[in-house]
Amino acid sequence: MVTKLELQKRVAAKLMKCGETRVKFDPERLDEISEAITREDIKRLIEDGAIYKVHAKGVSRVRAREREEKERSRGRGSRKGGKHSIISRKEKWMLKVRAQRKKLRELKEKKLIDASTYRRIYKMVKAGAFKSISDMLAYLEANKLVRRPLL
Repeated sequence: MVTKLELQKRVAAKLMKCGETRVKFDPERLDEISEAITREDIKRLIEDGAIYKVHAKGVSRVRAREREEKERSRGRGSRKGGKHSIISRKEKWMLKVRAQRKKLRELKEKKLIDASTYRRIYKMVKAGAFKSISDMLAYLEANKLVRRPLL
């Protein structure tokens, strides 16, 4: 006489502290399990091995380890490829512009250039008018925008 074993499964899951999907019954002892009504009966069946818990499936770390290994070998020294694959155009631009803006800010703080000159040159930097900091300083010197000679 095999009836629905939902009650037994639920009680067993509670006793074994796992989900109902992990609870399995021994197929040869199903009629014995269906007669078990109390928690004590189910506890005894768990001890006998008629009711058991399936191991939880873990997530493999293999792919994660492979990814970590790749990330470790991505430094500047191990990069191969053309001019723009080693450092992208955008990255190069960012480095250049940030350096020029920093220098411009220093000049303004030291009162070597006034606020209006600062703003005008800042916009020129944004437009990409200068190749480097030295190019920007040369422009400032040539157009007499600096209060006193640099260096």
